[in-house]
Amino acid sequence: MSDAERPTDDVSIDDDQDDGFEPIQVFPESGETDLRPGADDCYKCSTCDTNCPVAEVDDEFPGPKFQGPEQWRLKRQDDHDIDDSVMKCSNCMRCDSACPSSVPLSQMHNTARGEYVDEQMNTLSREYVRNRILANYRRLAPLGSMFPRTTNFVMGLSATQWLGEKLLGITSEREFPEFATETFREWWTARGGAQVENPDKRVAYFHGCYSNYNTPEVAKALVRVYERFGYEIMVPDQHCSGTPMFANGMLADARRSAETNVRELGAAIEDGADIVASCSSCSMSLRQEYPELFDIAGVEDVAANTWDAVEYLRVHEDLERALERASIDDEFEEFAYHAPCHARNQGLDGQTVELLDRIDGVDAHDVGDSCSGISGTYGWKAENYETSMKIGSEMFDHMDDADAQRGLTECPTCSMQMEHGTGYEITHTLEVLDAALSGTDTEARTQ
Repeated sequence: MSDAERPTDDVSIDDDQDDGFEPIQVFPESGETDLRPGADDCYKCSTCDTNCPVAEVDDEFPGPKFQGPEQWRLKRQDDHDIDDSVMKCSNCMRCDSACPSSVPLSQMHNTARGEYVDEQMNTLSREYVRNRILANYRRLAPLGSMFPRTTNFVMGLSATQWLGEKLLGITSEREFPEFATETFREWWTARGGAQVENPDKRVAYFHGCYSNYNTPEVAKALVRVYERFGYEIMVPDQHCSGTPMFANGMLADARRSAETNVRELGAAIEDGADIVASCSSCSMSLRQEYPELFDIAGVEDVAANTWDAVEYLRVHEDLERALERASIDDEFEEFAYHAPCHARNQGLDGQTVELLDRIDGVDAHDVGDSCSGISGTYGWKAENYETSMKIGSEMFDHMDDADAQRGLTECPTCSMQMEHGTGYEITHTLEVLDAALSGTDTEARTQ
C-alpha cells in the first residue's frame, strides 16, 4: 500500500490540532462549540454565497453562509428550528473550497439537513417519500436490473414519467437512465474476477451504484487500464457511497451504508490494497464526508487510503509517458470536458485535460468552472428542474462553443445533465484511457 502524498491535498491544519478532525454534532443541545477547527471563524465575507450556483440563479435561496454559520449561531443561542431552505442546497460543496477561513460549510449543511428531516419533515409527505426513493437508488436498482429491457421500456414511457411527476414530484422533463443488460459485478463474476495476481500492487475498486447498474463500461475500462499496469484488482462488497443520502438529509441511511463500506474497504486495506473510485462524488464521500460525520472505527484509514482512479495512476505510475506512446483510432477525437464540482473540491479539476493533451489526435476542451446544475438528485426534483437548467446554461453554452461534438466528465449525474442540455454523447475519462492504451486492439476492450 502506498504512502505517497497526494499532490492535490492542500488542506492546512493548525500545528496544535490532530492530523484528522473529530466527528461532530453541529447543533449540540448543550450549546457548546465543538465543530472542527475554523467552524466559528466565519466573518461574513459572503465569498461562499458568491460561489454558490443555486444562490446565483435563485433569489429566494439564502445561500451557504445562512445555511451554515448563521443558522448554527441562531441554534446555539436559542431553540430555533432549521430553516426549510436547507433542502434547496444542492450539496455541490463549492462553498467549502471557496471559504477563506476554512469554515466546514458542507459539514454544517449535511448535519442541518439531517436534523430538519428527522425533526421537521412529515414522513408521510410526498417530498419525504420522493427524497427517500431518490436517496436510496441502490435499493431499487437491483430490481430494475433483473429485467433491464422491460424496466427500460416501462421507465421510458411518457405515461410513467408523467405519473412520476404527479405522484412523487420527480420531473418528467428528464429521461430515466437505462439499466445495462449485464451489471459490472455480473461481468466481473463471469470473467472469473481478477486476471492479475500481484500482492505488491493491489487496489480495491469502489465502483458505486451507477457504474454497476447503468454504465458498466466505465467499470470495465478501469479494470482493463489497471490490469495493464499490473495491478491486482479487488471488488469488495459495498453499498452506496451515501452521497445522495447526504444531499437529502437521510443521515441514518448514510451511516448504515458507511458502516458496511468502511468494514469491507478496511479489510481490503489490511490485505494491502489502496481504494480507487471512478466516480468523483464517491471518492469525495469516502474521503471527506465519512470522517466528518461518522465516528466509525476505521473511517480515518479508509479516508486516507481512498483515491480518484485517474489520480492514483498519475501518482503511482508514469501515466503521462504511457499515453505519449499510445495510439488511438478516430473513435475519440474532440471532447468538451466538464470538471465535476466534487472533482474540483479534491483538487482534480485540471488533470483530465493535462492527460488527454498527451494523446496524439485527442483534444479535450475545458468548458470552464461552471456547475452542471444537476447535483445528483437535486435536478431530478420537479421544483428544482428549472433552477438546475439555469445553473447548467453556462456549461451548455460553453459546450456548444467548443470544437467538439462529444462530452467528457467523471461524474454520472453531470453526464446526465450534459447529455440532456446538449444532446451530446458523454464519455468517461477512463474509457478514453482504455482506448488509448489498448490502441487499435478493440478486442482487448471487450474482455
